Amino acid sequence: MADPLIDDLSLPDGQDALPGSDPVPVPVSPVVAEPSADPGASRHPDRDPHVQRVQAAALVILAAAAVLSLMYIAKLILVVILMAVLLSFVLAPVVDGLTNLRIPRAVGSFLAVSMMVIAIALVAYVSYARALDFMSQMPEYRTRLQRIVNDIRERADALEKTTETVLPSEPEDKNAVTIRERISWGNLIGRNMNTVSETLLAISFVPFLVFFMLSWRDHVRAASVMLFSMENRNTAYVTLSLIAAMIRSFIVGNFVIGLFLSAASMAAFGLMGLPYFYFLGVMSGFLSLIPYLGVFLALLPSVIVGLGYLTTATFILTCAIVVGLHLFAMNVLYPMVLGKRLQLNPLAVTISLLFWGWLWGAMGLLLAVPLTGALKIICDNIGRLRPYGDWMGE
Repeated sequence: MADPLIDDLSLPDGQDALPGSDPVPVPVSPVVAEPSADPGASRHPDRDPHVQRVQAAALVILAAAAVLSLMYIAKLILVVILMAVLLSFVLAPVVDGLTNLRIPRAVGSFLAVSMMVIAIALVAYVSYARALDFMSQMPEYRTRLQRIVNDIRERADALEKTTETVLPSEPEDKNAVTIRERISWGNLIGRNMNTVSETLLAISFVPFLVFFMLSWRDHVRAASVMLFSMENRNTAYVTLSLIAAMIRSFIVGNFVIGLFLSAASMAAFGLMGLPYFYFLGVMSGFLSLIPYLGVFLALLPSVIVGLGYLTTATFILTCAIVVGLHLFAMNVLYPMVLGKRLQLNPLAVTISLLFWGWLWGAMGLLLAVPLTGALKIICDNIGRLRPYGDWMGE
């Protein structure tokens, strides 16, 4: 339909425009650009899905490298905090029992930590006293051990001379000057004094950390859950509860297994006539709990003492008993007591021991299993990470 306003403004026939006015512009239809032959030419390179994947992978690698660097640099602090967490889980039932007796939680935490410190001091004192007594009252053992060491040294010297005879050595340069560094105990102690002082200072914080973790446990748990969004708080609460139950079961289970191995080792060492069999049995029993290295560490106390007292047959029998107890504990008792809580396959445990041992040394080996178990629980309760939890499980 025509616009009446435009009809009124229409010009007479033969006149293109009004006198003294500009020509009326003729509307031009917009020109539509032809589509490019290359569909990705007009697209921004940063929006390319392949580029986005590469950028995401690079960010993940950088973040993992940063986290590993931080964990290695701050390993002393992290190990101390984790040890305090484990000890707080051990003492939590004691504090709960005192709280049920209407003792304030702060007072109960102080009493529990005080009992822990006193128990550790008594164990250290008894162990040190027994070690000194063992070394002072065994001259025959020292003579036998010195004879064994001299025999090994003579065999090594004979092997070295035989090697020099078979493989002639290269002619020495007469003008060469041999410089030998003189190592003194004073310099060696001075070099490691800073490391020892830092370690002792960090360990001195453990009782205080345990006390605050026990006295502020409810507040810390509630505040930790509140860090998550509303829809994830229930998952966070369940995950923290499962991790707490797993760590508590791990500690209690290892303690029960260690008591069984200690009792069995004491009985075996006592029947074979080893001195200080009660002390050696406890050491062998609890050292056997260390994954993979435990069987070798458990052999050391009995082997060292057995060199001076045992015959060849009883020495072999002692080694067989220690190895047999270790295999029985790891293959029967460990799955029976801790299998339902951990649910980790041997490959995941081995990789975790390798990783944490490389990162934190001996303490990493002790903390590898609970850390891996906590990581599996986290993966099991997060939808995106559930396949990784299934991979670590049985």
